[in-house]
Amino acid sequence: MGDHENNHEQRLKMGREKFALVTGAGSGIGKSIALALMRDGYSVALSGRRRDPLEATAQEGQAYGTRCLVVPTDIADPTAVKHLFDEIRQHFGRLDLLFNNAGVFIEAMSLEQLSVQQWQSAVDINLTGAFLCTQEAFRLMKDQTPRGGRIINNGSISAHAPRPQAVSYTVTKHAITGLTKATSLDGRQYDIACGQIDIGNAASEMTDTIAKGVLQADGSIRPEPVMDVEHVARAVVYMASLPLDANVQFMTVMATKMPYIGRG
Repeated sequence: MGDHENNHEQRLKMGREKFALVTGAGSGIGKSIALALMRDGYSVALSGRRRDPLEATAQEGQAYGTRCLVVPTDIADPTAVKHLFDEIRQHFGRLDLLFNNAGVFIEAMSLEQLSVQQWQSAVDINLTGAFLCTQEAFRLMKDQTPRGGRIINNGSISAHAPRPQAVSYTVTKHAITGLTKATSLDGRQYDIACGQIDIGNAASEMTDTIAKGVLQADGSIRPEPVMDVEHVARAVVYMASLPLDANVQFMTVMATKMPYIGRG
């Protein structure tokens, strides 16, 4: 039995098995963080729109000896989110960590070209989806024993400074900051901690174009530095490792030389 399996067995014997939900767990940042949590001994529920990528994440995570629950979910649909949490209750019995990660970045276009349908899609997935998962997590965490848990929201550098021609992503990520603060405040009475990680240019499918060349505020198109997504995963595992009487409220992890400080 390997070290990871030994760690998991020790957690079980000591009654400290922990359970997490990662949305958007089939690829990119979500997949990396789901695997990092499994490596750290968490049993993880994997949520995303497509089953096959979730199953691939679960398959890769088998090496760590923890339990994995695959639940394809459209997080913009309240009924689907309720089903997701019903599955977590049935199979895990509790939830210690929610990582709100699922999101969509609509192709770059000027504000006046963005259709109402495109705007609504971004709001539904990036913002309403995170709210629905947070709401269901509250209902579960406040009533479980021991009470409480932690919610970590994937903000973004765009929660602070916009990219050009990205109004829907920028607005929804700014709103995630408000959701983080409101969740942190309202969660106090239930021992629910909430923090936010703002990620800049972690290497993933979403940042392929950034590394090749992306529109800048001055109208030019230039490649930007990216960083290994594993640095983000390690940061989230650290945030999750704290006891509930301590919290990383906001953390920024970014490629050192990306145009953020002084952007524009």
